[in-house]
Amino acid sequence: MPLAAIGDIISDATAGVGAFNVIQLEHAEAIVSGAEAAAAPVVLQISENCVRYHGALAPIALASLAVARAAAVPVAVHLDHATDRDLVEEAVRLGVGSVMFDASASPDEENVARTAEIAAWCHERGVWVEAELGEVGGKDGVHAPGVRTKPHEAVAYVARTGVDALAVAVGSSHAMTTRDAVLDLSLIASLRAAVPVPLVLHGSSGVPDDTLREAVRHGMKKINIATHLNKAFTGAVRDHLAADPKVVDSRKYLAAGRDAVAREVTHLLGILG
Repeated sequence: MPLAAIGDIISDATAGVGAFNVIQLEHAEAIVSGAEAAAAPVVLQISENCVRYHGALAPIALASLAVARAAAVPVAVHLDHATDRDLVEEAVRLGVGSVMFDASASPDEENVARTAEIAAWCHERGVWVEAELGEVGGKDGVHAPGVRTKPHEAVAYVARTGVDALAVAVGSSHAMTTRDAVLDLSLIASLRAAVPVPLVLHGSSGVPDDTLREAVRHGMKKINIATHLNKAFTGAVRDHLAADPKVVDSRKYLAAGRDAVAREVTHLLGILG
């Protein structure tokens, strides 16, 4: 199937769209396999941290693009939490069709100026742009607990930057390993009523299934999940190594991790859809 555009996936979706982070090839394969089992579209996300891990964007981006193009369901590839303009430009050159530019740690006016500049550059090249307002917690300790995105500020931010989607702070936090985040569902509904672009929930790994359903029902459209899948992958690898301590072929335990992630993706897409 041809590579999908994230804007088309989101505009066509009647419920939530799952966006899952890739760390290595096995993750990309697992996410697509899980989406195929769910018969649902999906987004493969590559973060700036992932790029740093690999030492370069091209190997993991080109691999993810190849997996996406071979899928039996619509799959988009997205650059997540990019703070470096050069990385954004490289991603676009490689064929990545959407980016999340993260200037949320910058002062407000600088955030707006940098994001607007990136959005204009990307739109000239047909690339979809997501940004963040309110600093979702958990990344390098930024964002004091309790900070929330205000609807009127979100409306102004979208108008001034021209972004295509907005990640908002409503109670989730990045890198949570427990699923006990409490979301402000009334705020999500208020943001959905006010903001003219799709809303994105970052830090969704910490959100329990029932609350994810409610977040989508109240207006969240793109749901980002990373740490929860990493837990599934690592747990399956640990179990395999414990059961067979003499194994030396990494394909055997990495396959266990890949299968665990695929199952969890199928489950989560069912929750969102």
